[in-house]
Amino acid sequence: MISNIPTVIGNISAIYILMFGLFLILGLVLGYFTRQLLANQQVRSAQNEAKRLLSEATEKHEKMLFEAREEAVKVRAAAENESRQRRAELLRLERRFSQKEEKLDRKLEFVERRERELVNKEKGIDTVKAQLEEVRVKQLHELEFISGMSSDEAKERLLQTVENEIREEASRRVREYETKIKEEIEEKSRDVLATAIQRCATDVVSETTVSVVPLPNDEMKGRLIGREGRNIRALEQATGVDLIIDDTPEAVTISSFDPLRREIARVALTNLVLDGRIHPARIEEVVDKAKNEVEATVRTEGEKAAREATVQLHPELIKLLGRLKFRSSYGQNVLTHSLEVAHLSGMLAAEIGADIGLSKKAGLLHDIGKAVDHEVEGTHALIGANLARQWDKSKEVHQAIAEHHGEANTTSTIGFIVATADAISGSRLGARRESLEQYLKRIESLENVAHSFSGVEKAFAIQAGREVRILVKPEEIDDLGAMRLARDIVKKIQESLDYPGQIKVTVLRETRAVDYAK
Repeated sequence: MISNIPTVIGNISAIYILMFGLFLILGLVLGYFTRQLLANQQVRSAQNEAKRLLSEATEKHEKMLFEAREEAVKVRAAAENESRQRRAELLRLERRFSQKEEKLDRKLEFVERRERELVNKEKGIDTVKAQLEEVRVKQLHELEFISGMSSDEAKERLLQTVENEIREEASRRVREYETKIKEEIEEKSRDVLATAIQRCATDVVSETTVSVVPLPNDEMKGRLIGREGRNIRALEQATGVDLIIDDTPEAVTISSFDPLRREIARVALTNLVLDGRIHPARIEEVVDKAKNEVEATVRTEGEKAAREATVQLHPELIKLLGRLKFRSSYGQNVLTHSLEVAHLSGMLAAEIGADIGLSKKAGLLHDIGKAVDHEVEGTHALIGANLARQWDKSKEVHQAIAEHHGEANTTSTIGFIVATADAISGSRLGARRESLEQYLKRIESLENVAHSFSGVEKAFAIQAGREVRILVKPEEIDDLGAMRLARDIVKKIQESLDYPGQIKVTVLRETRAVDYAK
């Protein structure tokens, strides 16, 4: 019994397996049919939906066709209406063109008729012109016979008369404008210059080319000369000056055109006289000390001038400025003159509203080139401009220094100010002096310039050459010609002569009627 149990269990397992297989097959069959059923339902739904969509599309298509037919009918009606309007407009324009064409034909006919009339009138005018030309030629011959002149001569005389009238009128107008402008400029410049000059008062210093050193007694002259002149030769060689020992009691004269060397020699000689020890070695030692002393004086004078002018300068410019203490021009001390120009430039700048600081600096340095003009080629104005350009960055200052004597065209305001201040300082009475020979040459040159013009009878330079009075021949020069002559003489003086200050030119024209009672 127990031995059959495994067989029974095996049978039961086979039954279960068989049943499971049947159920599986049955499930598969049922699933298949179920899927087929669902698929058929979906197909039917899709078919129904497709029919519905097709029906809707058909309705929309028919509706769109209907609307398109209606729209086409409307468009056709509008096009026909517009076509009718265009045809009507074309007909109207055609009628207008026809009317205008008729008018143009009428006008053309009128113009042709007028043209024929004008041609006839032109022929008549040509006939009249020919008759008038014959009359004019006949009258011209009669006038030439009566006047005794040809037509060309009469035309030339008429043109000359008109030219003279125009020249006289132009000269009169120019004279009126010049007088008016001159009065205004003189009034304004007089106020500015008078204010500046009134505010500035400086000493007038005259310099010479010699210095006199006093001696305690005449015995000192022999000691200065030394045995066989060795002391005087050593002193002259060390200082570069001429030592003049003559019969002047208790005095020795130092002569040199270089004021700096002359000052070194004066200081050295004064120290030698005070010390009493005079021999070549001592002379060289004292001259070296004098050079150092003069250099210190140069720096001191330069700093003093800069402080007095209230300007800031480079140390090299201060040193050059101090050397002007020992430089003279036309008998005027250059440093004193430079200070005066600086003050005047500042005052003029204040009067016209220019830069006061730059004007003072340019005025103080305007003659800085004279400190080295004997060592460097060129005019002192251009030398000074180059020196200032090395140690000063103000372009206006360089330009004003170069322009103050006319070496360059004066274009800057500060250049005009410095030139004006320089002229004021140099033209004051007693400020400068010149030799008699130079004075006579300048006077003679002024009179020669005046005599070089035709119509001048006499010319006189008066007031130390500051005015020229000219007598003209009245039969050759009229009143307006006298005005032009004065202007031409002034122009030639400015171009050909060098002179301080300004020169007044006066042209006098006098007509005298003389008769005798018998």
